[in-house]
Formats: sequence, structure tokens, C-alpha cells
Amino acid sequence: MLEVNIVRIRVVSSKDEIPELSPNETMVHITFGPSGVDLMMLMKTCPRLRAIQSPPSYVNTLSKATRLFLEMQGVEILSGDVWGHRKDIDEYYTIDNDLINEIKNSVTGGESIDELVAKITNRTKLSPDMIRYIARQKMVI
Repeated sequence: MLEVNIVRIRVVSSKDEIPELSPNETMVHITFGPSGVDLMMLMKTCPRLRAIQSPPSYVNTLSKATRLFLEMQGVEILSGDVWGHRKDIDEYYTIDNDLINEIKNSVTGGESIDELVAKITNRTKLSPDMIRYIARQKMVI
């Protein structure tokens, strides 16, 4: 039986898009510098949210209070970009099923997450934080 492991990341380009998001979104990439209010609105709109990815320059500007609030809600903050994605073609950035299976197999096969991150970031444009996040999720499943 073929197992399908697709990771879809909803790309959000402005705070005006937040109210229009599906409440079922679990992972988003924010391309703008969100304020604490933007992130609270995101949490209210998407109660199932588990990860927010944003470019490093924006992640570094988040306050300790905002980070703590998101952590208490069970939301991880990931630093990284969605290289080569064109939002005019698709609202979602999709991580390839083969790559997800490779991460899962490497983790279940005993490879360290640091080795896995080094191997995959050399081949893909996936951020180290995203690879770690996926690996941790696959260890739990």
C-alpha cells in the first residue's frame, strides 16, 4: 500500500488574507513581517495551526511574549523561505511526497536529525527548521 505524506504550506502574503484563510490550516508561511496582533488573528482564524514559517529577518523580530503565546498554543515558529514558489499559480507550497518519505525513512532508520538536515539542505531549498519539524512529526506518527 502506497503511503501518501504530503505537506502543504499555505502561503500568506499580507495580513489582509488572514481572515479569508480556512480554519483547517495547520501550517502557514508568512511572507510579511507579522505583528503580534496579526499572529493572534491568525490563531483565531486557524485554530488548528501547528506551525508558522517566516523568513529569518521576520522571525528574529518577534517578541518574547509573542513567542511564548504561540508556544503555549502549541504552534512552532520556523525560520525559512519557500524558494521558487509562485503564489499566482498556487496558494500552497507543497513538499514532495518522495522527500517526506525520505525524511521519515531516515528518521526511523536511526539517522540523526542533524545529519538528515545537512543531507537534505544540500539537495533542496527546504529550510533546516522545516526539515527538523517534519522529522519530529514523522517520529511521533
